[in-house]
Amino acid sequence: MRRDGSAPEFLGLVADPLRWRLLCALGRSDRQVRELVGLVGHPQSLVSYHLGRLRAAGLVSMRRSSADRRDAYYRLELTVCGARLAEVGAALHPGLGLVGAGSAPAGGTVTSRRRRRVLFLCTGNSARSQMAEAFIEHRAPGRVEAHSAGSHPKELHPNAVRVMAERGIDISGRRTKHLGEFAHRRFDHVVSLCDRVREVCPEFPGDPETLHWSIADPSAAGATDDESYAAFERTATEIDWRVRFLLARIENPAKEKLG
Repeated sequence: MRRDGSAPEFLGLVADPLRWRLLCALGRSDRQVRELVGLVGHPQSLVSYHLGRLRAAGLVSMRRSSADRRDAYYRLELTVCGARLAEVGAALHPGLGLVGAGSAPAGGTVTSRRRRRVLFLCTGNSARSQMAEAFIEHRAPGRVEAHSAGSHPKELHPNAVRVMAERGIDISGRRTKHLGEFAHRRFDHVVSLCDRVREVCPEFPGDPETLHWSIADPSAAGATDDESYAAFERTATEIDWRVRFLLARIENPAKEKLG
């Protein structure tokens, strides 16, 4: 409670049932507006209005699709939400502040008896999906079976190797693979990290959970070597952050109503 006795603004913002459903949907996967409209069953104008409110509060962000610039993907800013929840708890009682709520979970604590199988996909399998595969193996060694592939594989990008090496992870010996290699394999989760590959992603047997992370291709950024490397640094940081949240979901699967 604030000094004037009023509740934190965050509570009023997320208390709206539609905004809460939008947040829950985006907590699982990045989405386009038309997908959110289908999930929540409300007109696009209303969904867009509430997304605008959430964006203004910093709880949701948006980026243009690299597959079609007319489309946009929305994502939930989980660390911001965690920090706001911590503030609400502390406002009610100092003992209710959430330790580390503004950071991604540590990961590496998957407790399921069966190894979960995860496939990461991007276009070239030269950077983003390779990073994700390596990060999840690093954070949950022996507890998650991870693979990566691309729709149009090309050589591993040297900056991807470099930024991962600086994090203590060697991916230099990994080969790039076509997603067709895994067409008949069963996975628990299939994660696309590229807007283009999401458009051509085949259906995999066993009805895996499909997730999308709309992450820009770092190899397309920067006119100089330093700018290019900085783009790979940002991408590696984002992917590591997302992988840690994915591991938290794998460890504690939610019974979600929204698909």
